[in-house]
Amino acid sequence: MAEAWLIVGLGNPGPRYELTRHNVGQLVVDELAARRGEGFRSHKANARVAETWLRPGGAKLILAKPNTFMNVSGGPVAGLAKFYAVEPEHVVVIHDELDIPFDTIKLKTGGGHGGHNGVRDVAKALDSSEFARVRVGIGRPVGRQDPADWVLDPFGPSERKNLPILLGDAADAVEQLVDEGLLAAQQRHHAPRA
Repeated sequence: MAEAWLIVGLGNPGPRYELTRHNVGQLVVDELAARRGEGFRSHKANARVAETWLRPGGAKLILAKPNTFMNVSGGPVAGLAKFYAVEPEHVVVIHDELDIPFDTIKLKTGGGHGGHNGVRDVAKALDSSEFARVRVGIGRPVGRQDPADWVLDPFGPSERKNLPILLGDAADAVEQLVDEGLLAAQQRHHAPRA
């Protein structure tokens, strides 16, 4: 039987937050589901899930979007990991990252949470930090805007123009991470764009 991977897009629930920078993780999970023609359904772990495959005969993908606010994402993630019997090493968390420029993706496994409360809560709930992270760069605000307000703002016009490319690249990174491992995905997605 093919191994299962839990792919979680972090964000906040509801239309108010749908297209904000903080929800870029959920937008990437939407892209992964759309590529496979899958829709989301409610799950008892307080999340919306779509069960699919990397490709026919490939790894099983459980695409998930917690129904909770970002900072308390851990409960749904741990609940889904338990329900589907997925170890932390097969959990991929996709989230926004202030310290990476917009249009940039970085991947890593383990380590600290870097001040990201959603990642912190997932690590606490899983009792492990040994899950993969696909960090989608949103950059820092220019000027004096509070980063806490910046992440809750919708993407700006120039960002929106490039957002489909960014979401596609991040979805590619997730697929490659599952298929070929972290190093191969890092080598491809950490390289400067040509």
